[in-house]
Amino acid sequence: MRDVADFDPNTPSIARVYDYLLGGKDYLASDREQAERVLAAYPPLSSVVRENRQFLSRAVTWAANQGVGQFIDLGCGMPTAPNTHESAQAIIGDARVAFVDNDPVVLSHLQARLAKGSPGVTVVDADVRDADAILDAVRAAIDLSAPACLLMGSLLHFFAPDAARDLVARYVAALAPGSYVVLSVGRGDGEKSDKAFGTYSDGVARAYNHPVAEFASFFGSLKLVPPGVVDARQWHPGWEQAIKLPPRDGQSIVGVARVG
Repeated sequence: MRDVADFDPNTPSIARVYDYLLGGKDYLASDREQAERVLAAYPPLSSVVRENRQFLSRAVTWAANQGVGQFIDLGCGMPTAPNTHESAQAIIGDARVAFVDNDPVVLSHLQARLAKGSPGVTVVDADVRDADAILDAVRAAIDLSAPACLLMGSLLHFFAPDAARDLVARYVAALAPGSYVVLSVGRGDGEKSDKAFGTYSDGVARAYNHPVAEFASFFGSLKLVPPGVVDARQWHPGWEQAIKLPPRDGQSIVGVARVG
């Protein structure tokens, strides 16, 4: 585990900027300043981020209700209530969750949470691109021969299309039939969204504005759970069709798919 002193406080991080946008408190001045620049370009972004967090909680709850008691949360970010283990363990008390991240501040917060007592939770310090190493590490806590739920929330917009498809495929290949894959990305249309993506890419990390069809391709041949690929606000368990929403030029687009 790398020490928290390894980070540069003057360099914004993906996880801490996201925490600021969620209304959290685990960010630094550099993160706040960069988040405010992106918000100036696209003011609804905080709503989009919260909608994504709410979707992830619903998806975890749904997967647990299908009997899945194992979760792998890639690029998990700062612990934010309700977090993956809280949503899962509300349904399955002994659900196991592996949180994966390589931000030293995120890891420090996760370890502090574990020290207070979070049974069934494992923290893996690794770059999500290193799928083989991560899969080896999570095997200590996650039985990959049994169904598991893989989460890539607000992650794949940091990958070019081919790299995103390849990354998902490498993880899916290790999952047992009956597993689920939960994906979400932020995207938008129009000048304001383009400016927001440009501002974020210049100040934090390169971000890709994936069209809906491109995002859908990240699932490969997996069968999507209804209502399919939709705005985060439209994904609810049991909804065969997505509800209509007022037009907005930016959103989190999401989907859940079954393996096998």
